[in-house]
Amino acid sequence: MSHAHSHPDHSVKSRVAAISIFASAGMAAAKLIVGILIGSLALISEALHSSVDLVATIITWMVVKVSDLPADEEHHYGHGKLESLSALGVTAMLYVLAGGILVEAYSRLREGTPPPVLSAIPFIVLLADIAVNLWRARALHRAARNTKSQALAADALHFASDVLGSVAVIIGLALSGLGYAWGDAAAAIGVAVVIAALGLRLARSTVETLLDRAPEGVSEKAAAAIRTVPGVVDIERLRVRMVGPTHFIEAIVEVPRTYPIDRVEGIKRRAEDAVARALGDTDLTFTSVPVARDNESVRERIMVIARNSGLAIHHVTVHDLGGKLTVSIDLEVDGGMTLTAAHDIAHGLERSIREEFGEDVEVDTHIEPLEPELPHGSDAAPGRVEIIKVALTRFAADGAIHDIHNVRVRDTDAGEIVNFHCRAAPSMSVIEVHDHVDEIERALRRAFPTVKRVISHAEPPNA
Repeated sequence: MSHAHSHPDHSVKSRVAAISIFASAGMAAAKLIVGILIGSLALISEALHSSVDLVATIITWMVVKVSDLPADEEHHYGHGKLESLSALGVTAMLYVLAGGILVEAYSRLREGTPPPVLSAIPFIVLLADIAVNLWRARALHRAARNTKSQALAADALHFASDVLGSVAVIIGLALSGLGYAWGDAAAAIGVAVVIAALGLRLARSTVETLLDRAPEGVSEKAAAAIRTVPGVVDIERLRVRMVGPTHFIEAIVEVPRTYPIDRVEGIKRRAEDAVARALGDTDLTFTSVPVARDNESVRERIMVIARNSGLAIHHVTVHDLGGKLTVSIDLEVDGGMTLTAAHDIAHGLERSIREEFGEDVEVDTHIEPLEPELPHGSDAAPGRVEIIKVALTRFAADGAIHDIHNVRVRDTDAGEIVNFHCRAAPSMSVIEVHDHVDEIERALRRAFPTVKRVISHAEPPNA
């Protein structure tokens, strides 16, 4: 299956990270020099934030090179966790920085320090910084999304947060210029809050990955993909964890015990393909458990196959003869269809069943005409109903079937349709009742050739 990254991903990640390093270094140095010259804590804080980003980017660049290495003797799941560890290290640095800025800003507010010397230079530097950061955040975000890299996503978030920090500094400097001495320190506190919020968001996703938390909805997607593979009876257990951008999935899957090893191997390959299609970069460990299929599950699967093909079937019987499955089905087709066409339909259904249960399954299909839609008609004259009722009572005179009642006769274009209710001994089996009623129906159709169809309803005697 798809294991380590492909090289294009690797070069994209390395190139984006390298560009980030040079951009970070230039902007951090510019902000730090201007901040010290004009005495602005907010600008110095923002420069230190950028310096942490610079360190983070260098770490990211080095880590990405290592984390993309394939699995080896010591690291069976690859090196993807290094990305999460580096993100955790950067988070710690961000919190140290935020704490330091808050302490310094608080002491400046308490003691009161002269406001920074204002000129156009810090504003030009900050606006350039915002432009650079927006451009880099977009580039990194795209690369992170395409390569599913946690480290690059963390980096993209930094640069987006840098924009917020720079905006806070601009506001602080503007307030100082307007005569509010506390503006610069307040802006520094704003930068610290931005850094802390960023750190919290980064820490959460990183810790979840390190604790092997299954990503949202992934196990459901993987299970659904595996269930689509023909031959899978059920999934006993499924576990997912992320290492870098790869989904490691362990599945214990029930397969029929009658399947040969090569058939089970085929199911495994198809399951791997299905999961990769659903989730992308995956590594599936597939353990098959042989189980005896119960007839009910086989019957249900056959009904689903027929329904998906738009076919009407009934009387599905299934026998598991040790190592062999035998299936017999009644297939209803249009009565006016040619035998060749009907046979093709039956053959297609049998092929679908063999694809699901294996080539050795024995399938017998009994083709019969589809019960036609009842044509519209009108009730027959009472005299005609009486004649039919007398005849039915006469044909039922042997005693097994008695009390012919609720007789209705309808005239249609296709002929007469007769409905009647009758009673039978409660001890009789369904088959016996069916056979007796069948005899009566046949006798009626012989006596009255205009009768097209007879529908009977047998009931036990009145209590």
